[in-house]
Amino acid sequence: MEKRLVKVAVVQSAPILFDKRSAMSRIDKMTRDAAAQGAQLIVFPEVFLPGYPRGLCFGSRVGSRNAEGRLDFERYWQNAIVIPGEEVETLGELAEELGVYLVVGVVERDQEFSRGTLYNTIIYVGPDGTLLGKHRKLVPTASERLLWGQGDGSTLTVIDTPFGRVGGLICWENYMPLARMAMYAKGIDIYVAPTADARDTWQSTIRHIACEGRCFVVSCNQYATKATYPEDLACYDDIKADDEILSRGGSAIVGPLGEYVAEPLYNQEGVLIATLDLHQVPQSRFDFDVTGHYSRPDVFQLNVNEKKQDVVRAVESIWM
Repeated sequence: MEKRLVKVAVVQSAPILFDKRSAMSRIDKMTRDAAAQGAQLIVFPEVFLPGYPRGLCFGSRVGSRNAEGRLDFERYWQNAIVIPGEEVETLGELAEELGVYLVVGVVERDQEFSRGTLYNTIIYVGPDGTLLGKHRKLVPTASERLLWGQGDGSTLTVIDTPFGRVGGLICWENYMPLARMAMYAKGIDIYVAPTADARDTWQSTIRHIACEGRCFVVSCNQYATKATYPEDLACYDDIKADDEILSRGGSAIVGPLGEYVAEPLYNQEGVLIATLDLHQVPQSRFDFDVTGHYSRPDVFQLNVNEKKQDVVRAVESIWM
């Protein structure tokens, strides 16, 4: 039987917030460490580049924003990246040097229209150094909507690799049943789920996805402390009364029958490494295949709009 094994690494860490140089440095170091242990697919958390601003209010209340919050947002904007761009090229060179696939959560700065909007994005980089695709979070959660715009169906990305199909959704997108079904229909084998949710209930979510999609689930969260927050942030006082540990992590890897391949890691920085046997995916679908023999297209159908949604479209004039 042909071997379909892949060694996966899940990085649980955090950069200095709003500092893309810090994030790029940590990505370089931790990718090299994981590759030295044989990892072929290396996954970083949600918006690792340049960080998830947990606890910051950006000077916002319902009906008003203040000048200090706008300063912090501009700092976030300045440290976001463009796709394609310099940072993506650097990650491509790293992936090619080490011969690995990289999946990295980034803050993406729009370059097509306003150039002011940011997106919560996953990028997929191949071992030949090419950008294989990206996914923009469809619905930022709660106050995240002040920071990031909404993605569209054009970035429901799944990539082909020698060991299987890889794709995923970001954090609470994974609570959207129709979004999950759209991903399952793409034949996903390894489902990445970068998150900022460190609660116990998140573990129930990723184990359910594994059982439902009959796929491996690779979930990745940041381990962040106050030490990763620059004290010169205009809104630094927002976190002064918080605990020292701002995000405890909880990264984990789950098999296609819902069992842990790597148990959740809490309250420390680290890298989870596991070898996945992709033969387990078709074995698990013997009795349940959500888009195959366990679907009922005569009863249920899902229509997915994967067209890019442009705010401005050039159309031919109706005037002669």
